[in-house]
Amino acid sequence: MGTHGFGAAAQEPRRLTTPARRRSDLYGRRLGRPLSSRQAALIETLLPKVVLPDGSIDLRALFPGAREVALEVGFGGGEHLAAQARIHSDIGFVGCEPFVNGVAKLLDQIETVSLSNVRVHVGDARDVLRRLSDASLSKIFVLFPDPWPKARHHKRRFVQKQTLDDLARVLKVGAEFRLATDHADYASWALSHLMRDGRFRWAAEKAADWRVRPADWPATRYERKALQAGRRCVYLRFVRI
Repeated sequence: MGTHGFGAAAQEPRRLTTPARRRSDLYGRRLGRPLSSRQAALIETLLPKVVLPDGSIDLRALFPGAREVALEVGFGGGEHLAAQARIHSDIGFVGCEPFVNGVAKLLDQIETVSLSNVRVHVGDARDVLRRLSDASLSKIFVLFPDPWPKARHHKRRFVQKQTLDDLARVLKVGAEFRLATDHADYASWALSHLMRDGRFRWAAEKAADWRVRPADWPATRYERKALQAGRRCVYLRFVRI
């Protein structure tokens, strides 16, 4: 097993049972197909070493020496998060994902590449945002979130006024919020909320800025599936002002 020097004591294993469902829950199911023996072992042995601690989160203690910290909301299979962490070894990355199979996939990548700059939260990213100090993050990624297409489910979408309040609080001035989606209505929804909010500036200057994925934005398997299905993807970049 690779080294995982996070500057903090390992945490006790977390229970991975599904919590009582809240009406405002952003997510659906928490566990898909049974984990492989390797994945199950990583959940038992590696997850306790990289899981976020309870209570208030001291990012400087979790990532000593990191020049900045980024957070990914709902990292799916972890492809983007692991790629970013591998490219930017001097940046700390916090990944939030309630889907246990996705967590296991990210743990596999952490183990294989010996990533020492990743911490994981198995659950709702909003719980992490509320435990972070003001102006503590330099980037937040929300890539291909569940669009919750039915109108009665729109309250479950990540981009909401309360969430934007949390994002504005934890992002430094000049920090970046990245959102990608293949769902046109969700893109319009997000743009409408963010453009009305005076704390974020849309960084796009030309159509290619939101139609073409930037070179420093690693692809995800959800994006590849969307493109293969003929769906157009939108890449939005907002700057905290």
